[in-house]
Amino acid sequence: MTRKRRRLYILSAALLIFGGAAALVLTALDENLDHFRSPTQLIAEPPAPERGIRLGGLVEEGTVERSVDGLSVTFRVTDLAESVAVSYTGILPDLFREGQGVVTTGSLLPDGTFAAREVLAKHDETYMPREVVDALKASGQWRDDETGHSESLTQ
Repeated sequence: MTRKRRRLYILSAALLIFGGAAALVLTALDENLDHFRSPTQLIAEPPAPERGIRLGGLVEEGTVERSVDGLSVTFRVTDLAESVAVSYTGILPDLFREGQGVVTTGSLLPDGTFAAREVLAKHDETYMPREVVDALKASGQWRDDETGHSESLTQ
């Protein structure tokens, strides 16, 4: 075997090993990533059962219902085009309220309810998660007010 041929075999083996390792890493990452969806996207293309996703939008007015124990809550997340029922057990952020931006992490149940593991609320008057803004803009439900600050059409 010549030096050139041996170098070619070693390089081919190294590339094959590196490619296999990269494929394994990417597969593992994809399984553990939570993909962001708006309610419209979630309804149009439901994910695989128990697939972890992030659902973002606005907490729909008049939909927050708390259980007697105070830990379980159900509400609807909307992008002003569609809405999805969300169930969550745990302590909600202090800034969680109707009409505010929210991002929930969890999975879609077979009955169409989103089971949230985590609920994040916006943290000041002008903040809205980028994914929520993008989803609202895509659905045509977003506008910029006269002061240059972005706001949603929830008023």
